[in-house]
Amino acid sequence: MLQCVADMNLSDSYGNVGVPRQLVIKRDASCIPDAVAKAGLTLPLVAKPLVADGSAKSHELSLAYDQYSLRILEPPLVLQEFVNHGGVLFKVYIVGEAIKVVRRFSLPDVTKRELSKNAGVFRFPRVSCAAASADDADLDPSVAELPPRPLLERLAKELRRRLGLRLFNLDIIREHGTRDHFYVIDINYFPGYGKMPGYEHIFTDFLLSLVQSRYKKRSC
Repeated sequence: MLQCVADMNLSDSYGNVGVPRQLVIKRDASCIPDAVAKAGLTLPLVAKPLVADGSAKSHELSLAYDQYSLRILEPPLVLQEFVNHGGVLFKVYIVGEAIKVVRRFSLPDVTKRELSKNAGVFRFPRVSCAAASADDADLDPSVAELPPRPLLERLAKELRRRLGLRLFNLDIIREHGTRDHFYVIDINYFPGYGKMPGYEHIFTDFLLSLVQSRYKKRSC
């Protein structure tokens, strides 16, 4: 699904949206360093489970700092270049035409010094879960500022068309040090809307709009 975002090459006066470079590893961890080198990915790398089955392990992220530690990862997984983003991500819920954005704490930035000194794999369970809300936190305004609404509306509209989905959410980050350079790092279809503020009214309105649309078609 992230490939759809990459293919859009979305860029306008409100900003540009891309995806970090990534690589799918289905088996044989011993081949990961060579595969990463061949793909030209830059460390550190975020490792995400390829299968999301709702278990605690499926929500666990790992951050690999060096080539040697890549061999201890557990396929199947997705490796994604880590982009510094101020430790905050934007969870964008799409319910039909409605868009709701919340801030969540994310992985901390990695400095060049940390990258040169640290080695191994660091694991982060339940990153960006509802308990990690950053909406009321005292954040740097440059980090806390939400992505422009027109940019999100254009992105959501195009993804609805390309993916054929009406219920999904996006995890979006802003590259640290920029104001308008965004990355979509994850897409989830039919996510847990109970975590979305005001979901009752938004979801009810969505269901009513579907019924009304179907009724109008029958009347015609």
